[in-house]
Amino acid sequence: MTPALRIISPGLSTTIQDVGRSGFQRLGVSVSGALDPVSLHAANALAGNPGNTGALEALYVGPTFAIDTDDTRLAFAGADAVIEILHNADARGGEIIPTMQSVRVRRGQVIRVGSLKNGATLYIAVEGGFAVAPALGSVSTDSRGKMGGWQGRPLVEGDIIPLRRATATERDEYRIDDLDLAAPRRFRAVLGPQNDNFSDQEIERFFASEYTVSAGSNRMGMRLEGQAIRHVRGFNIVSDAIATGSIQVPGSGQPIVLLADHQTTGGYPKIATVISADLPALGRLPIGSRVSFAPITVEEAAAARRELCATVDGIAGKMVRLATPAAAVAARLLECNLISGVQDAAA
Repeated sequence: MTPALRIISPGLSTTIQDVGRSGFQRLGVSVSGALDPVSLHAANALAGNPGNTGALEALYVGPTFAIDTDDTRLAFAGADAVIEILHNADARGGEIIPTMQSVRVRRGQVIRVGSLKNGATLYIAVEGGFAVAPALGSVSTDSRGKMGGWQGRPLVEGDIIPLRRATATERDEYRIDDLDLAAPRRFRAVLGPQNDNFSDQEIERFFASEYTVSAGSNRMGMRLEGQAIRHVRGFNIVSDAIATGSIQVPGSGQPIVLLADHQTTGGYPKIATVISADLPALGRLPIGSRVSFAPITVEEAAAARRELCATVDGIAGKMVRLATPAAAVAARLLECNLISGVQDAAA
């Protein structure tokens, strides 16, 4: 039997994501990938995987799934959620485990992830990853392009997602205690590439304003509501290339920050671009969050990127071994042959 996770309920929107497929935007293919690659790397580190291994990305409401393999190791990182391990799909009151931790689960158990809190994204990594074919070098789901992930779409009830490993390795479980996932007070951005479509006063107004993440946001773009930004030369331009983090200003004057699934070209002026070091924190923000921006230089953005890379590289060093419960120790001892023979003392 193929080892797998069987989806009982997919949650609001659950997809398989890694860090994305770079290098194909010239062909009209979006990068896609995790909205929060820092949490993706954390989940993979806890599961014992390379950081770029594909994991489940759940938005707002997590999935419920059954374990269809002897045993496997899961790890959860990102937003807070109630995560229950149940004996079956109809059971109640199962074991509750926190996020930022790994856990070993066995055949027939059901994992139920509730609504997310303090963030919009949660990553669920499985040891060894999912046995899905990469598309253009990535297993990330591009729903608009219908490629990658599982059949190029978000998961649905009844999906059976194959795993690369049938059993978990014999090792301790770990947690991460001090990985800072808090949003910055202001998100840093560099000007351009069409900041000359706005007056100096409008640019100052943009950076002095606070916006709210609107309900129209999705993986393609974060729509913001607040002080409208006026154009000085109209809002239509010849379509040009889009970078993740670009802040478009359409005719409404309400900014849109383009995220992982953004189109490869666009025809609205871009007043600024959120720096890559701040994109993971931006990707965690739920609807209703307050957002403001601070201008920085390209040199400062490059330094911030180096700091982010150092943080990601150091995630494995933040893992702390969990104490093994006495019941688990006893069960493991019973599985072992600790006596090679018996002698009759009287004889």
